[in-house]
Amino acid sequence: MNLNPADVPAKYRQYISRKILFLCCMMVSLVLASIAAISLGTADISFFAVAKSLLGFNTSRQVEMIVWNIRLPQVLAAIIAGAGLAVAGAVMQCILRNPLGSPFTLGISHAAAFGASLSVMLLGNDGLVASSAGNVSITHLYMTTAAAFICSIAASALIVGVTKIRGANAEVMILTGVALGAFCTAGTMFLQFFADDTQLAAMVFWTFGDTGRASSQELMFIFVVTLFCLICFFADSWNYNAISVGDETAKGLGVRVERVRLTGMFLSSILTAVIISFLGIIGFVGLVVPHMVRKIIGSDHRFLLPACILVGAFLLLVSDVVARLLLAPHVLPVSVLTAFIGAPAFFWIILRRGSR
Repeated sequence: MNLNPADVPAKYRQYISRKILFLCCMMVSLVLASIAAISLGTADISFFAVAKSLLGFNTSRQVEMIVWNIRLPQVLAAIIAGAGLAVAGAVMQCILRNPLGSPFTLGISHAAAFGASLSVMLLGNDGLVASSAGNVSITHLYMTTAAAFICSIAASALIVGVTKIRGANAEVMILTGVALGAFCTAGTMFLQFFADDTQLAAMVFWTFGDTGRASSQELMFIFVVTLFCLICFFADSWNYNAISVGDETAKGLGVRVERVRLTGMFLSSILTAVIISFLGIIGFVGLVVPHMVRKIIGSDHRFLLPACILVGAFLLLVSDVVARLLLAPHVLPVSVLTAFIGAPAFFWIILRRGSR
């Protein structure tokens, strides 16, 4: 197809405008979904009352308490966690040049589960409490969260350390992450085998992803870490575009491939470790969302990263709302629903790719 050089600026503007239009549509959808998420629940609040409360107008005391103290923190947690996990997955898939790259497949989530299980075993029965309804909670939550975070960081450091010794190439990172994930899974199963009933229940309880688990202070910490990592990712978006073409091409363009790969891996691991340490394991968001977004707007990371933020936040937010309402008054763990949604979506992506 012959293209008139005079038409190139117009074609490029059209190319960019489509991506911007998609980002704007997702932004509006996320805002509407957020208001709907605050509105829906055991105590239904009208869409207008929620918007009125969020804008600072006077509403009833009950509405204010439900909106600001209960549902808004959970909505913000879903948005921040979905955005962070999706972007971490997109960066990992780029720097590893592997469509299976994600925090879950590289063993970081498994390391967090092992750390939490180890903490539960060391704390003993004093660290657990069972309510009369049969719900299990962890009283030493901060110690368990710290153990999960430390193990996640240790796993990330091991992956980065091995790659520095063997060379920062994608194959070494992937193989190290897979082996580490299998090792941590075996360690968690070993601890569960020797745990009593209460400890086993607490271990399983922690692995359930729950966006309502984090307090306001913890949510602020997650937000600050996520914001810092996102800024770093956006600063390297051009480098990610170069690496996605190939290491040799990227080096020819002046990109320090090893530095970008190690930095991206480290920041993605930090971001994932913080989120899952406070909220539990939420799988498939970091794996599926980048593939979905690439199908729509392409692989240009200048637009891929912000699109992953919006789509990841929207997907996890909608999943969290459905999980709260599907079996009400019982609350289904959001990680279960993301897996039910993510697995068929991933199969569809594989079939679509194979049919081309």
